[in-house]
Amino acid sequence: MTVLSCAKCGTALTGDLVALEAVPAVDDPDRGRDKRTGLARSTVPRAHYAVDPDPWGAPFVAAPASGRRTPSDGRELLRIDSHGSVSAGWQNSFVVHPDDVLPRLEPFTRGYNWLGCCGPTGAHGPNLACRCGSRLATLAADCMGPHELHLDRVRIHAWHQAANQR
Repeated sequence: MTVLSCAKCGTALTGDLVALEAVPAVDDPDRGRDKRTGLARSTVPRAHYAVDPDPWGAPFVAAPASGRRTPSDGRELLRIDSHGSVSAGWQNSFVVHPDDVLPRLEPFTRGYNWLGCCGPTGAHGPNLACRCGSRLATLAADCMGPHELHLDRVRIHAWHQAANQR
């Protein structure tokens, strides 16, 4: 079991979470959308987390000239911008179900980090902060993309506890 906390102030941001081997692919972003909000199901199930090894979100840089495309996993909005640039943002972020953390975070809405027609796309950098002010999370919750919360690996402490020590 793992608890994720703010590295600056030590506030626990999650309860016990179980690690997944990888971030689940978004099978069909339109299937299972919430009728009221338009949000897709969360990429990561409740009480779990995964580590995303790929860069995602801002900043974006010119795509390599190789022309090779990676297979689609339904999360391109976080990795490729509208001009075809690719993400050079955070790597190895913790990806969690938004409901496991959101009550403990506050919106940080300065600049262009909350853009999207129905919610933040997550492509414009951190948009949530711990109550101590550390900008440590990015919520992706727009109707066009995945529904997930990324926690900056540098600003988060992961405390691991063996299941048999409870």
